[in-house]
Amino acid sequence: MNKLRVGLLFGGRSGEHEVSIVSASAIAKAILANGNAEKYELLPFYIQKDGIWQGVEVAQQVLDSKQPLQTTTDSDSLKANLWQFPQQVTEVDVWFPILHGPNGEDGTVQGLLSLMQVPFVGTGVLGSSVGMDKIAMKMAFSQAGLPQVKYMAINRSQVWSNPCVFPKLGDEIEANLGYPCFVKPANLGSSVGISKVRSRSELEVALDNAASYDRRIIVEAGVKAREVECAVLGNDCPQASVVGEITYNSDFYDYETKYTEGKADLFIPAKLSSEITAKVQEMAILAFQAVDAAGLARVDFFYVEETGEVLINEINTLPGFTSTSMYPQLWAASGVPFAELVDRLIQAALERVQK
Repeated sequence: MNKLRVGLLFGGRSGEHEVSIVSASAIAKAILANGNAEKYELLPFYIQKDGIWQGVEVAQQVLDSKQPLQTTTDSDSLKANLWQFPQQVTEVDVWFPILHGPNGEDGTVQGLLSLMQVPFVGTGVLGSSVGMDKIAMKMAFSQAGLPQVKYMAINRSQVWSNPCVFPKLGDEIEANLGYPCFVKPANLGSSVGISKVRSRSELEVALDNAASYDRRIIVEAGVKAREVECAVLGNDCPQASVVGEITYNSDFYDYETKYTEGKADLFIPAKLSSEITAKVQEMAILAFQAVDAAGLARVDFFYVEETGEVLINEINTLPGFTSTSMYPQLWAASGVPFAELVDRLIQAALERVQK
């Protein structure tokens, strides 16, 4: 029986390029692990930071080194090679994209893979784009009746274009959300560009910083709560994992804390009552369905212990697969080890095409 050729697509044009490489390296090992190796053949493809695709040989070198390829592409060469896909692309039976951040989990690559008419792991164009844009995501959650922290949606033009607007904007944020609050670019992942602010001066700097990343900005009220997460797996009848909790000593769960081993502690399963655990799991599945996710997602929550409230924070439709990533650890604790998880995700991708 012929092996299924899995196109592992990683790298990409985002600030999470390096994280993607580490995730892809772990997935590649799982695809070639005992059991999976009998079913699958690995075809890795690497997208450089400038957007040029590299075929299997170069991609494997990047996987082995876990280091980005140094690019020296001039503008003329970039124009000539940007959409020159490696020949092995036509050999792929199912894609496994593990591209984090913009141009990777926001529906753009998913649209390209859909045009190729080849099945792929994970959420499609609609769910990816809604899940990536924090403002659209929160609107979908609101429509589904999922409780959230208070927030305000802001455009870059309100921050940069008219200096007279900003004092009124600051007044409105202070009145509606108070301090501390969090300022976030709407379309970045892995805590890139996020600031925790406690004063008007910090708010001004944070909004300016967020506007440099994205034209859409979200400001959220701070909440004193435990941070818990739940992983979801499947398509039309998704399953929820055990619930995990993240604790850390830094001011908030920023990029360095998230991806530096030892900076954060994960408790899996979280020490929660069975009632709260069940509530988080139910809400995770509702959030998954609200954005039309598929295959996999990690859903993050705030648990306000004093009141018993569970507030949804966000959904990540293409979570990390590094050694410190919560998604695979949650499933391992739920009885689905890493290699089996990768297998089930590939099978879920094929299942969607069959339907």
